[in-house]
Amino acid sequence: MLALLEARHLVKHFRGTKAVDGLDLSIPTGCCFGLLGPNGAGKTTTVEMLEGIQQPTSGIIRYRGEPLGSRFREDIGIMFQATALQDYITGRENLRMFGSFYRRTLPLAELIDACALGEFLDRDTRKLSGGQRQRLLLAIALINDPELIFLDEPTTGLDPQARRNFWELVHRIKARGKTLLLTTHYMEEAYQLCDEIAIMDHGRIIAQGTPRELLAAHFDDVVLQLPQTDFPDPPLPPSLTVMHCRDTVEIFTRDVNAAIKELISHDISLARLQIRPRTLEDLFLELTGRELRT
Repeated sequence: MLALLEARHLVKHFRGTKAVDGLDLSIPTGCCFGLLGPNGAGKTTTVEMLEGIQQPTSGIIRYRGEPLGSRFREDIGIMFQATALQDYITGRENLRMFGSFYRRTLPLAELIDACALGEFLDRDTRKLSGGQRQRLLLAIALINDPELIFLDEPTTGLDPQARRNFWELVHRIKARGKTLLLTTHYMEEAYQLCDEIAIMDHGRIIAQGTPRELLAAHFDDVVLQLPQTDFPDPPLPPSLTVMHCRDTVEIFTRDVNAAIKELISHDISLARLQIRPRTLEDLFLELTGRELRT
């Protein structure tokens, strides 16, 4: 099947630094594709090239098998991480203004319903909450009824309720057969929304697949979590793989029963024991490391 958006051997240099290093990417129609990576991995540069904002040093980007051109610009919507809305006018007026930039637009009533704008549509944009602002920005990204929508860290700074409300909007867009490219630092968000993810580091894709496939390929264990205060000072036997975090201790094991027996034999309380499966956050840290990036 022909990819909706495809990149081959993509390279980008900045003053002698190779920000993107021979990247290949293929995004099928109707997919929510997640591009993940730590700060400095080349993720933002890659997305800006895919959006047509930056030109690659070398490599090819094709939309529906053709170089990026006027058709591509008419067919995409972009929700930037930070977008300036016109002050002193309402959400409705912002939508009309952005709609005037396109030849084809969705009916305003359809956008209002799809993004749940009704309660604040006629409010000055300076008075919108964070969640309301993001919903309006999503509506602006959808105003030309795009086939491909770029969502660049769309829920940064939102509270958990607003974030989950935004996820529901994304699910509605996916249900209409649209294609999305999502960047996010929230691993749970990627797991919930993405059909496929690619993890970048040092300008390259280091892992790609569905979230379930990637977790199954890299892990065959579970994690036992205990509060640090319930754990003894002397180390446990080397038969257990233990990681000390700030407030908790994590024990990685393929055999939960054996690990629990080991803990009991050392008189460790299991009253606050939690057992969880491996997550995308575990995978992200395993592949990209735990050191602080800036």
